[in-house]
Amino acid sequence: MSAIAKFSLVAFDCPNPQKLAAFYSAITGWDVERNDADWVTLRSDGGATLAFQLAPDHVPPVWPDPRHPQQAHVDFNVTDLDEAERQVIALGARKTAVQPGERFTVFLDPAGHPFCLVLAH
Repeated sequence: MSAIAKFSLVAFDCPNPQKLAAFYSAITGWDVERNDADWVTLRSDGGATLAFQLAPDHVPPVWPDPRHPQQAHVDFNVTDLDEAERQVIALGARKTAVQPGERFTVFLDPAGHPFCLVLAH
């Protein structure tokens, strides 16, 4: 089967694109590729892109509450879960009260989007 389209990026709505891009840049080491007032992108060496779009009225999801679902989240593989947790909290992440597993930890980014640190095999 031939592809209909080629994956381009994942975009996050947020009240401050520059701040959220800086948060994810610190986690991934990816550089800012584009920085406009209402749109910032980070691109990896592998071509994956994260984008951050200005949404002044952004209301973050509530995890894990089905009345306010997360709709999507990002996973990051790490080799030391405890050290990675310390680092993302220092960047402004918040650890969620509900933790469903031992090999991964759920956090909220500064705009309230859920993401996971996953212990790599």
